[in-house]
Amino acid sequence: MALAVENASKAAGGVQYRALAARRSIILICLLAALCLSVAVDMALGPARYTLEQVLTAIFSPEAVSNQIRVVIWDIRMPIALMAVTVGACLSLAGAQMQTILANPLASPFTLGISAAASFGAALALVGGVAVFPVALEFMVPINAFIMAMLASLFIYGVSTMRGVTVETIVLLGIALVFTFNALLSLLEYLASEQALAAVVFWTMGSLTKATWMKVGVTAAVLVVCVPLFARQAWALTALRLGDDKAASLGVNVRRLRLQTMMLVSLLAAIPVSFVGTIGFIGLVGPHIARMLVGEDQRFFLPASVLCGALLLSVTSVVSKMLIPGAILPIGVITALVGVPFFFSLIFTNRRRAW
Repeated sequence: MALAVENASKAAGGVQYRALAARRSIILICLLAALCLSVAVDMALGPARYTLEQVLTAIFSPEAVSNQIRVVIWDIRMPIALMAVTVGACLSLAGAQMQTILANPLASPFTLGISAAASFGAALALVGGVAVFPVALEFMVPINAFIMAMLASLFIYGVSTMRGVTVETIVLLGIALVFTFNALLSLLEYLASEQALAAVVFWTMGSLTKATWMKVGVTAAVLVVCVPLFARQAWALTALRLGDDKAASLGVNVRRLRLQTMMLVSLLAAIPVSFVGTIGFIGLVGPHIARMLVGEDQRFFLPASVLCGALLLSVTSVVSKMLIPGAILPIGVITALVGVPFFFSLIFTNRRRAW
């Protein structure tokens, strides 16, 4: 009798799990469909507006449209639209795994100072022509931004491995880095010429307008490398959400997992920021939306974070073209306007939980 009850309970649990997995899979499919629609709308909008039918025809049957439409879609708008997708996916995935390994809902490349470090590195090149690593002039800005972002990430990780350092200490350290690099950036802006100042201000606002197929390819390659590596560690990352001791008891090498994750997160955060400038809050908002939709299981949370971040930045790109007809607003400004209220809601939610 007891065995029959146990078997019935297991069967019922299996049915519930399959239903939950099916529901989460449907959510992922819906997110992917919404992303495809957003990308198509993004390519349709601009000084010359096209219908979705014209856009789809230009993509799948380019010989059936005029040369003008083909050039506008393939050479101008598609790199921008796909850059929004890849950058949003990278930043959201970086934020998701930062929140996982630090067990802090406020962790992201933006809030931990990685984006601020990248901005300072870019400003060094734009204002003083200083190259952190000797490269050709056209690559100086992205390389400077990448190296400074990686150094900030390595510094945060180095401190996190010290004895007695808590998650709260790491977050406070990140805030200190934000203020430090912002102060250094302000100093450079004060010393800059008018032309250099305009370039720095525009870069720090974040923009997709200088997207190229090369930049899209590099950011997409970063995703192709990092996503499978995270997927292989999905069960370990899920276990880490239970706490270090519990994860260690399940056979997870917590220290090595944190190191590997932090290195991949640094790459995911540094490469996009070095290309498009400072785009804040995607790495904070995207993972939380994914978490609300599919939960903490990394098998679903990982792709959901990628899709939510890509969808958020793609929709933001659409909004940036619609607010002022004929003009494209800096995308970093719009993400900040959307992200700040969400940031406040997280703070007050965590405060209520603490009390």
